[in-house]
Amino acid sequence: MDIDRLDRKILSLLQHDARITNQHLADSVGLSPSACLNRVRKLEATGVLTGYLAAIDLHSLCRSVTVIATVSVQDQSTERFREFRDAVEAIPEVVESYTVSGAIDLFLRIIAADMPRYNAVNDQILDLLPGKVHISSHVVLENGKPFSGYPLSALLDDPA
Repeated sequence: MDIDRLDRKILSLLQHDARITNQHLADSVGLSPSACLNRVRKLEATGVLTGYLAAIDLHSLCRSVTVIATVSVQDQSTERFREFRDAVEAIPEVVESYTVSGAIDLFLRIIAADMPRYNAVNDQILDLLPGKVHISSHVVLENGKPFSGYPLSALLDDPA
C-alpha cells in the first residue's frame, strides 16, 4: 500500500489517541470528515491499521509481576518449533512473543498475578518439550519507557 503524508499523520495521531473523534482527526490533518474516514477505513482494510487498544495501568488495578523470558529450544525442526511456539503463545499470561535469531529462539513478555503463577507458566512452557527447552527469566523492576507508538517519521524513508 502506498502511504502518503496524510496517511502517516492519521496513523501518528491514532496511535497516540485512538479515541480521537473522526471530526477532530479530520481537522488535525486538513481533510473533510468523510475523506478522513475513508482513509482510516482503507488503512484498516489493507491491514496497516490492525486495531485499537486501551492502555491499562495494571499497577493501579492489581498486583502483578512482569517477566521477560528468553527461551532456547534444542529441537529446531520447523514443524516442531512452530507447534511449540503456537502452544507458548496460547498461554494467556504470554502477552508478547518475538521469534529471534541467534542463541535465543524466543523473547517472551509474561504478565502473571504473582511469582507462584509465573513459576507455573514457566513449568508449563518447559513441559511442552521436556528436556529440550531452556528458559532464562528476567523480572522487570521498572518499565522506564513503556511502548507509546512507533516513530513513523524516523522509520518511513520518504517523508512524503
